[in-house]
Amino acid sequence: MALTPIRRVITGNDEQGRSKISWDGPAPGTHETKFKARGHTDFWVWRETPPSLGGKEDAGVWDDEFPCPVGGGHLRVVHWLAKTAESPPNEPYKAPQQHGRTWDRGGGNHYNRSYMHKTRSLDYGILLSGERVLELDDRKLTLTPGDIVIDVGAWHLWDSSKAGCRMAFDMFDAEFVDGPAGTVQGNDKPLRPPADLQLPPGVKPQRRVVAADRAAGKSTLILDAPSPDVRTDPARPGFAIQRMWVVDSAPAKLVCETLHLPNVLVPPKGGSVLNVFTFPPESAWKGKVGEREVQAYFASAGAPKASTGSAQAPHPYMQRTRTLDLCIVLEGEIMLVLDTQEVAVKQGEFVINRAGNHAWSNRSNQPAVVAIASHDAR
Repeated sequence: MALTPIRRVITGNDEQGRSKISWDGPAPGTHETKFKARGHTDFWVWRETPPSLGGKEDAGVWDDEFPCPVGGGHLRVVHWLAKTAESPPNEPYKAPQQHGRTWDRGGGNHYNRSYMHKTRSLDYGILLSGERVLELDDRKLTLTPGDIVIDVGAWHLWDSSKAGCRMAFDMFDAEFVDGPAGTVQGNDKPLRPPADLQLPPGVKPQRRVVAADRAAGKSTLILDAPSPDVRTDPARPGFAIQRMWVVDSAPAKLVCETLHLPNVLVPPKGGSVLNVFTFPPESAWKGKVGEREVQAYFASAGAPKASTGSAQAPHPYMQRTRTLDLCIVLEGEIMLVLDTQEVAVKQGEFVINRAGNHAWSNRSNQPAVVAIASHDAR
């Protein structure tokens, strides 16, 4: 049985600079292991930071490496199996061994349980389906679909024994200032949601798990809590942005918290920002939003110049930023609106938006949830 195909939409621009769909279909960068239906699918690879927005090559089929190209990164989905009678036994734990920019100390079997390992990278991990257990040196946490893990260079192990899973990873180069120890630096206090945080109707709290090594060789849970930073748009009842993490350098720094940084829609130079958007059905606000409301929204998100809306625009909230946007629909269905086309994207499907002028339009009767990692690009 082959890996489950996953749809990927890639945007581009025509000769007039208008956004369009450059490719739409199952992501071709599939890599199956000797265990059938176990492996990974690459969606995009970049070899330098900031990544390039140009070119006609499909970077999803470029040669990749683990944890990611030096100075670059990748977006992929890993496919792991549930435990069966045929599952190989777990290897014993061992002293840490280095393999390039990865270290492991055993404990896994490459079928339903990874090795306890550490990579010189910062990872945004998003569980798409199934169930997965994150094992750290100080605890175990069970993840369900939609949960997000920010792995800040931590020792960790993934166990998919119960149900198998598919999990997306946006992994990019990180800076280990203390050599292979890779411990977090600074004293940034982890931020938790205030007790009186009110979410808009229809918006679910977004779980944010952050793991890192405070001491050499020992991973720990920094926090496990809903996002403390929720941005809304009064003109769109039920709309929310829940910020997850911000990176302000390349390679990425290993720190305990980043949401004190101001970036929302536009990442810092050479960095990235991960957000989870909830888009309510447009029937509640369509025809009631004008230029003033749109400009107020982009200003509140720290990106007043991102708006490209006009009377002639295909959607009031059209926007363009100089970013590589890695987008995953976590719940529902939503239309990606471009200058020349629009396309419906469903739960579990991906969009690679290369600075294309666009908007998200929810024409269904239920909220749609989209995770977007925006990387500063050139």
